[in-house]
Amino acid sequence: MNEAYGEETRVKRRGRIVISAVLIVLLLALGGGAAYVWTQFGDRISLAMGWTTNDYEGEGHGEVLITITEGEIGSDIANALAEADVVKTSEAFYELLLAQDPAVDFQVGTYQLRMQMSAQAALDALQNEENRMRYTVTIPEGTAALDALELAAGVMGIPFEEFEQAVQDPTAFGVPADFPSIEGFLFPATYTFEPGDTAESIIQTMVDRMWTALGEHGVSPEQSWEILTLASIVQREAGSNFEDFPKVSRVFLNRLDIDMLLQSDATVGYGTGNYGTVWTSDEERQDTSNPYNTYANPGLPIGPIGLPGDVAIEAAIHPADGPWLYFVTVDLSVGTTEFATTLEEHEANVQKLAEWCTTHRDEGGTYCD
Repeated sequence: MNEAYGEETRVKRRGRIVISAVLIVLLLALGGGAAYVWTQFGDRISLAMGWTTNDYEGEGHGEVLITITEGEIGSDIANALAEADVVKTSEAFYELLLAQDPAVDFQVGTYQLRMQMSAQAALDALQNEENRMRYTVTIPEGTAALDALELAAGVMGIPFEEFEQAVQDPTAFGVPADFPSIEGFLFPATYTFEPGDTAESIIQTMVDRMWTALGEHGVSPEQSWEILTLASIVQREAGSNFEDFPKVSRVFLNRLDIDMLLQSDATVGYGTGNYGTVWTSDEERQDTSNPYNTYANPGLPIGPIGLPGDVAIEAAIHPADGPWLYFVTVDLSVGTTEFATTLEEHEANVQKLAEWCTTHRDEGGTYCD
């Protein structure tokens, strides 16, 4: 140790001892008033005298979640940390924060910290992105709305029943009244949620994102039912080949133009509650009570049958040019689709699918089951 530094330290200690003795004498002289003085100023006196510290030491223990919200300043964060016993006092953290150069820029979010951390350890933890808690939910295009919300419920640890209850009134989230349900109005994307998010806030985020997408595509609220209903059918029927989306859209629009039944198996399946297939039975296709049955009922179904993404929405708005009235996927493994103008051409394509399915089943495949 440097001798001069050591001597200075010894002088300070002797000074504190002398001052301490004086304080004790004064407090004794005050008698009953000493208790009041100590109650009001004891912590400050102890801190000033070096008897105690306003900061914890070390990395802390346990686990506590701290949420930083938009608009909070350093003193707000310091107070929140002290209230949660992450730091011993707000002053210790705030003074440390003011000493930082450059100034610290906190990111909004929920952070996993520990209790009774030193101010420095807490500050370091809040600047470590690994401590920021995030819940990532990916909703694939074409997913049914309830399936999408079940995915969110599983990731967030929120009971699915809360989502089911929340969507009973889609208009509460800004969905137009002509939609029969929330279906079609949750935009399929990857979302990052916070621990404090609720079923309602998650649904609202997805609905708001769909409104953003519709706005980007130039779709007005008045057009949203028709565009999203058509786009959802295209999304489910066109498969994975994006180049087919505008052509599939054109087939359905050509049929609507001549009052021809859409005959979409995907809509029938949705109406039966079987969201994951485009295979339907003769009985199901003849059921006029199913409002999504486009084999038995003319026009578009009563609403969307899934969650369409950008490509499907764009295809519904800007279909390809062509005279096609039919399409069928002839290779289900890669999504190869054939388009036809006449029934004879279509029947030939259907035969291609039948032959492909025969070979596929012989090889142990299950695409045609």
